[in-house]
Amino acid sequence: MTSRVALVTGGTGGIGTAICRKLATLGHRVATNYRDHDRALDWQQKMRAEGLEILLVPGDVCFADQAQAMVDEVTAQLGPVEILVNNAGITRDTTFHKMEAQQWNEVIDTNLNSVFNMTRPVIGGMRDRRWGRIIQISSINGQKGQYGQANYAAAKAGMHGFTISLAQENAKFGITVNTVSPGYIGTDMVMAVPEDVRNKIVAQIPTGRLGTPEDIAYSVAFFTAEEAAWITGANLSANGGQYMGW
Repeated sequence: MTSRVALVTGGTGGIGTAICRKLATLGHRVATNYRDHDRALDWQQKMRAEGLEILLVPGDVCFADQAQAMVDEVTAQLGPVEILVNNAGITRDTTFHKMEAQQWNEVIDTNLNSVFNMTRPVIGGMRDRRWGRIIQISSINGQKGQYGQANYAAAKAGMHGFTISLAQENAKFGITVNTVSPGYIGTDMVMAVPEDVRNKIVAQIPTGRLGTPEDIAYSVAFFTAEEAAWITGANLSANGGQYMGW
């Protein structure tokens, strides 16, 4: 397998950690961004304890100048970014009639505008080299909607609109652009939900369990493979059968 340079945004979170781990285990040179320096260093030490060296670069995906600086730092230390995983995301849940502009803007900035901010600095180089893999981590709720998540669902749906447009523009340059839409994953955030609420969620999932971060990492790895060169503009619904759309 060819070793590539991979940049994963939001890589120190539950799903992001699994993606970084999977790509590094496959032999790629992996980097992720951080905002909390001490927390990031603790995370890096845990990765090193597993024998994995993940490059940390400071930066907030909400800001184009910081995104450019991240890409520049990764390029200087590891080489040009060949795999980009747009994974960073937040929630600010409330029903729309109570939603403040800040709650809307924070989610759109972090989940959707960040995709522009991170992809714009790498797409030119990918086109020049005629190879690239770009993966958006969307959500089941971007496909079906969710009560109290108009901001989040709009951003996550927008991510796949970005995917299918970018896929068309760059297919002839050897670049694939795809989306993974996770269902409910057993991250710390979900596991903190009261057990009776979690049981109701699981009851709606045909496979009978929450997903794992590793399930999503495998989906990402599938799209990054050399053999996946003919798959672009796709949305992989990794949700245990909870939502089955076309």
